[in-house]
Amino acid sequence: MDEVKVVVAHSERATLRVGDVFLKVDADQARIDTEVEAMSLVPVPTPEILWRKPPVLAIAAVPGTALGRLGEPSTAPPAAWAATGAAIRMLHDAPLPPWSGGAGRDLTELAAELDSECERLVTSGFLPADLVTRNRQVAEAAFRPWTPAFTHGDLQITHVFVEGDEITGIIDWSEAGRGDALYDLATLTLGHEEHLGDVVAGYGSDVDRDVIRAWWSLRSLLAVRWLGEHGFDPFAPGCEVDVLRARM
Repeated sequence: MDEVKVVVAHSERATLRVGDVFLKVDADQARIDTEVEAMSLVPVPTPEILWRKPPVLAIAAVPGTALGRLGEPSTAPPAAWAATGAAIRMLHDAPLPPWSGGAGRDLTELAAELDSECERLVTSGFLPADLVTRNRQVAEAAFRPWTPAFTHGDLQITHVFVEGDEITGIIDWSEAGRGDALYDLATLTLGHEEHLGDVVAGYGSDVDRDVIRAWWSLRSLLAVRWLGEHGFDPFAPGCEVDVLRARM
């Protein structure tokens, strides 16, 4: 019998692996609906949907290995990062879906949430005030007009699978929708700044790197306390707190 492996689990959702099948259990049915719809529309490789029975979605494993992991050096060659950039460009150039995604939040609301979270991080002593203040300043560059694109919305490097320099699949589309294209590029390269040039080379157009750095700061500031409260370690080497420290 295949072993059941817990890939990720917290109060909102869990993903289990049984052999070559991933079982995604999500308390929010809308996220599963978004994932299924997005995978039917995008022009990039995605997992095969085997079956769905709310609140569970079963998908087949994709071949290859993850592009990398946060906090660890990536063993993927530069060509694989460039190929990922090219695939993201194909996604961003695709016809827009009718819904907004995780990369498409209202900027006024996002700024208010960021300010509130920064205050909480400082008053609780979770992070030093100078670290929070500096990264809040850096994050300001993300609050600018942007042209909507078809975005993944949670394009962590563990969601991109490669074999050699070819993309074999991009997984976890529950946050997909209309959004800021640079948010995807920033999420992919969070903690792997050394590969940003490779990604941009594959993406094939001028990219405002200050905005990408802004999204690194913004995403990290919003995530660190939640991660700590849900069993993850944002203070581990190369992870979110180190991303924030790199801006000092």
